[in-house]
Amino acid sequence: MTDAEYDAKMRELQQLEQDFPDLARADSPTRHVGGSRDEKFAPVTHEVPLLSLANTFSGDELRDFAARCEKLAEKPLTYVLEPKIDGLTIALTYEGGRLVQAATRGNGVVGENVLENVLTIAGLPHRLKDFAGRLLVRGEVYMPKAAFAELNEQREEQGETTFANPRNAAAGSLRQLDAQVTAGRRLAVWLYDILLLAGAPQPKTHQDALNFLREQGLPVIEETVCGDIDTIVAALEPWQQKRHTLAYDIDGLVLKVDDEQVRQELGSTAKAPRASIAYKFPAEAVETTVLDIQVGVGRTGVLTPLAVLEPVWVAGSVISKATLHNEDNVAEKDIRVGDKVLLHKAGDVIPEVIKALPEKRTGAEQPFVMPHTCPECGSPARREEGQAAWRCLNAHCPARLREGIYHFVSRPAMNIEGLGPQLINQLLAAGKITDAADIFTLTMEDLLPLPRMGQKSAENVLNAIDAARTRPLSSLLAALGIPYVGGKAGQLLAENFPDLAAISHATREDLLAVDAIGEIIADSVVQWFAQPKNRAFLDKLAAGGVKPQPVQKQAGEQPLAGQTFVLTGTLPNLTRAEAKARLEAAGAKVTDSVSKKTSYVVAGEAAGSKLAKAAKLGIPVLDEAAMLALLS
Repeated sequence: MTDAEYDAKMRELQQLEQDFPDLARADSPTRHVGGSRDEKFAPVTHEVPLLSLANTFSGDELRDFAARCEKLAEKPLTYVLEPKIDGLTIALTYEGGRLVQAATRGNGVVGENVLENVLTIAGLPHRLKDFAGRLLVRGEVYMPKAAFAELNEQREEQGETTFANPRNAAAGSLRQLDAQVTAGRRLAVWLYDILLLAGAPQPKTHQDALNFLREQGLPVIEETVCGDIDTIVAALEPWQQKRHTLAYDIDGLVLKVDDEQVRQELGSTAKAPRASIAYKFPAEAVETTVLDIQVGVGRTGVLTPLAVLEPVWVAGSVISKATLHNEDNVAEKDIRVGDKVLLHKAGDVIPEVIKALPEKRTGAEQPFVMPHTCPECGSPARREEGQAAWRCLNAHCPARLREGIYHFVSRPAMNIEGLGPQLINQLLAAGKITDAADIFTLTMEDLLPLPRMGQKSAENVLNAIDAARTRPLSSLLAALGIPYVGGKAGQLLAENFPDLAAISHATREDLLAVDAIGEIIADSVVQWFAQPKNRAFLDKLAAGGVKPQPVQKQAGEQPLAGQTFVLTGTLPNLTRAEAKARLEAAGAKVTDSVSKKTSYVVAGEAAGSKLAKAAKLGIPVLDEAAMLALLS
């Protein structure tokens, strides 16, 4: 169900419990923080319980909340209004200025230890600037809108299930057992509440608390409003439109009493603090009509149903199309041509059909049937066992070719500015290119006859093409369209192999030796380079002057280049993530398993089977001090 439907059900339950208190159950969700702990992660008991917030849905309800607070405080109060980030709650602990623990909320009392994954979040300092005391701080891990759209696009191209919204994507990414997967998901974090501060004067106001966090280099949200309750209520309406301009998703606002002492005095109920409350935005789901369901073909051959809609304004723009993802999604929601449907933007970004409205059917609606042939070239399509996607089996399908060229020139790949879909379509129609490699043979004479193409525009395109000839090896690998190889996998391959030739001749075992390259990627790379047509394409690129640049490793800055380390046990001063980062910065490879290829095992307290295996194989064992000596 949608957030709005959930909130409505919760309010109905609260009203029922108020009207019939003898029917209220001890395990009611109105009395407990939602969520549960995943057993895959070590448990963390929160030193300060992480309570949820009560909800309001109007300015009048916020005024009622303020009146209750001021009655209890026996004085007028100032409030702070902040965006309510739609992500995953996180509690961070800094000791001696160093990040030592990161835990999800869980049930509010016990959460999950996700420190290794949190350490991969860009912009979150592992050490504070100048505070060496103890700090517990609460925040929200989220996925920016752009990262969410990119991730879903990649998953859909591979025939994988897409995420419903940025919150689900962030939660799934933070709970990965492999921190490398989390690192590739481009998560971010905002911090907004000090739970405990020892070793510094206590903030007098919430704004003072935010300033302290900001001074220590922690990411603190800047979009706040401060004032009396009239100022706060007046800010609600502008936020309805402002929310769509943010780079991250919010599902409401949070109102807090600014005076920290009053906040402490007001305390909390069993579930929620009395000095803070959430204001939820009205649901922005709108009704429209499905005029048609068309099927598009992606660069990997995936067939994707697309709803053509009666144009409607939703969340800041006019929407006339929305992806339906795959055959299963259409069937589960029973979406038919002619249906009235509810539409919203997932994460305020991606148009999504929430559900059909069968009660409004006239009988003229037509069920959707997924084609078993490609709508572009007519070739057979097949749905692989265990996958949601149908794929065109024709490797030379015009749609696959066209979409592949779009991807090749895109910013995450070869980044050829000025060579957009419209120009690519013109070049294909004119017979000037037949694949992406032909781009590097284009001349001024090829470009000038095209519609709306002047001398200066043609020069800019040719200069951009020339610049792409020496893009990094990782960019070319991401551009080739190798299944499961995107920017992250491309970077890993480029860092571990000297050039494209070495990757093309790498065996499955060579690839699996690269940390974070698993069996699926290894098999995909081997299979791609084994195909004669792909090798011919690479030869064509080389003939066009494409010379991808390898990763530059400067002499003197990589003292541990070529050496492989395994970490085990608890080190006295460094976390495992910190030790790994230092080793990798010095050129070392850090893996999870001990083998004959391992150069050193770094062992701390409570080292386990890895230490025993190192002794069996005669692998040198270092303690933290010896490892640091090597690094220096």
